[in-house]
Amino acid sequence: MRLRTATSPDWIPLVLREFDAFLLDHAACEDKAAASAEKMAAAYPEHPAIVAAMGELSAEEKTHFAQVKSLIDARGLGQPPYYRDPYITKLTALARHEPTRRLLDRLLVAGIIEARACERLGIVAAALPPGDLKDLYLELTRSEARHHGLFVRLAKTYFDAKDVESRLAELLDREAKIMASLPLRPAIH
Repeated sequence: MRLRTATSPDWIPLVLREFDAFLLDHAACEDKAAASAEKMAAAYPEHPAIVAAMGELSAEEKTHFAQVKSLIDARGLGQPPYYRDPYITKLTALARHEPTRRLLDRLLVAGIIEARACERLGIVAAALPPGDLKDLYLELTRSEARHHGLFVRLAKTYFDAKDVESRLAELLDREAKIMASLPLRPAIH
């Protein structure tokens, strides 16, 4: 998936200066991603490919949460806060309401969220010095790449490939506008 706009080069210096805040946000994102996968599985029990994939995804996201939470604990930072992510809120609001279209949009929006996370985790991994933390972020980047591909493949399982590509293009254009409208934060999104 090709995002329409790259993260600003000003983002990574902010993340590196405020890495504790970034870790807290990252853990919260992993926790919410696991919960979102479980909700999607519950919402579409008639789609066995979605149910199976979301079960596996939720388990993997919980593992990622635990990995990031161990870094947080080692730094004595406490619990990651729950908050409504403005990027996620704006992007998920693009999903249409008609049930069939909503399923397509939910899959594609989730894929875009994972693609943005992949891009940003890759930027973090590239900026970190060699060592365990860099290795973890390289591993997480690879996982996010698999995740965004998963959502597009699921969409193409249940919808015509041309319809998927057309709607994905629309949503990617809208995601670029959302990214441009938001201030930089030491956060995944």
